[in-house]
Amino acid sequence: MFKLASLSSSLGKLTLSSLNNYKNAPLVRCLSVSVPQRGLMEFFDDEKNWGATEVKSGRSWKKEELRLKSNTDLHKLWYVLLKERNMLLTMEQEANDQTQLFPSPERLDKVEESMENLEAVVRERNVAYHQLERGETGERPGRVRTGPFGLKSYHKMCQYLIPQHLNKKHRETHEEYRPNKDTEDFLLKYREKLYLTKKRKQRRNFNHVIGLLNRFPNMDMQALKEQYPDVDIEKAKASRRHRGHFVPK
Repeated sequence: MFKLASLSSSLGKLTLSSLNNYKNAPLVRCLSVSVPQRGLMEFFDDEKNWGATEVKSGRSWKKEELRLKSNTDLHKLWYVLLKERNMLLTMEQEANDQTQLFPSPERLDKVEESMENLEAVVRERNVAYHQLERGETGERPGRVRTGPFGLKSYHKMCQYLIPQHLNKKHRETHEEYRPNKDTEDFLLKYREKLYLTKKRKQRRNFNHVIGLLNRFPNMDMQALKEQYPDVDIEKAKASRRHRGHFVPK
């Protein structure tokens, strides 16, 4: 109360003569300009797009374009994309509530792709800065841990206020792997399923390459190898299905 009283008394002593002393002071920016506030309507699209079957939009931001921008521009662009994503999610939910089709749903995919590319560019800059200044990436450390079913996954480390051996919640959500017969049987069948899936994919790509060679015998082999790196092109050429059932002249 004493500070407020002294402040009010000091402000009361200001006169017009004392204020006139600031006429010769350098001109400073005293007006703050910001975007117009529309309240809750910021979460909705323009009214001209309501009920439309298609809304035209541009493509997503590429990493090459984002690398040319400054940190300030990336910071501003992030909040622009975040605001756009919130608006699209609101319109999508409203369309679902009204049992109507959400126009141009690919806009949400473009915004999410742009945000992922922007985050990747910011992470690249952070890693480069920390490697230059400290000799380390600066990323949150992690390790590969084995889950209760014997499956390995990369786990990012976190800081906890309670030690691991005293944290009951942490022990419930991060169970350690204990070998037993059921787990070993599960891992055996799981690895067998992964192996069969991989061999099935290789066989499917091999047959597809043979079909391409039969349809386009003069195609670019280098491009074919880049498209299907797991397929042996020479073996596909020597296959009987590629040569056909005739004797070459």
